[in-house]
Formats: sequence, C-alpha cells, structure tokens
Amino acid sequence: MSVVLNLSEDHRDCLQEVSNVAMGQAADKLARLLDTFVILSIPHIEVMKPSDIVMALHAVDVNDSISGVCQGFTGGGIAGEAILLFSDTSFTDLAKLMNYDDELDDQAERELLMDATNILFGACLNGIADQIDMEFSFGPPLVLGQHQKLSELFNVENARWDHALVTEINYQLEDYEVNCDILIVMTDDSIERLLLKLDYLLE
Repeated sequence: MSVVLNLSEDHRDCLQEVSNVAMGQAADKLARLLDTFVILSIPHIEVMKPSDIVMALHAVDVNDSISGVCQGFTGGGIAGEAILLFSDTSFTDLAKLMNYDDELDDQAERELLMDATNILFGACLNGIADQIDMEFSFGPPLVLGQHQKLSELFNVENARWDHALVTEINYQLEDYEVNCDILIVMTDDSIERLLLKLDYLLE
C-alpha cells in the first residue's frame, strides 16, 4: 500500500509546522534582502497526482503567464523536487527591488528568476533539513519554461510519479506586484523515511 496515500493527520500537521517554520525563514531572508514585507500563505499539504497540481494551481489564476524553475534535492534517504512558479507580471517590480537596471529581456528575467530561486529554495529546504536533523544536497536549478501557461509548463504526461506529497506556499511582496508559488514535491520512495523523522518530532 502506498505510504503517501496513508499519511496520518498527525504527520500532516507536523509537516505543516515544519514547512511553516522553514518557509517563514525563507520569507525573512527575502524580506531582508529586498527591504520589504513578505506576505506568505499557510502551507497547503496534499497528496496529489500530477494532474492535481495543475488543477490546484489553476485555482490561483488560470490566465496567468508564468515562468518556472525546478531543483532536485536529496539526503539521508529523502529526495524530492522544489518548484518555483513566478507570475510574469512580477518581473518589473522584482528588477526594481533587486536594483537591476539593464533592459528586462528574457535573459535578464532568467537571471532574476535564478536569483529568487537561490534565495527561496536554499533557505526553505535547509530550514526543513535542519528541523528533521538532515542535510540536503542540491542538483542544478533547471528552468521549466518562461512566459507559458501553467498547463504548458506542467506536461503531466512526462511526470515521473503517480502520487506525491506536495507542500505548496504562496509568497507576495507587500505594495509590489510580485507573486510566486513554491511547491515541494516528495514521492513514495522518500515518504517512509520522512515519516520516521516526523515521528521523532511528535514524541
């Protein structure tokens, strides 16, 4: 029986708290760097199929043109993928906040996307790792696509998993048109090890 499908409410609550702390640390780092207030949602944790992710995020804004980056992570028997989805309307304000004065072409937006990825993924995933007494190593970040619809960015036919535990959080910058979603995706292969770590926190 799939471990991820049998996630208990205690485990879900514990993981939500771990994620909340880690993503709050990421928000704090971003806020200090950009000298602005970061608004973040409560982490949403759900067992999903690849098609569920598209539907869940479509509920945010089906008309958005977005750019996305993914980065794999692994350590101590846990592996997964972090995904950053960035609203294309965000680049102008993000460039302003990061004092980027050059022309805002696709390459410049790619650089800004990578900068945001490095800040958020590093702080968030290291925050999770610290709380469960692990250390993650990271693969190189990979641009999923730029200026695409969500359904184009996520080709569910290419998904390498049937079900996964997905933690989603939304970040917005107060008084600026900067909006992004982070997804942390963990599949069955990693969940059993993760649950053992959560059990230590629950005891």
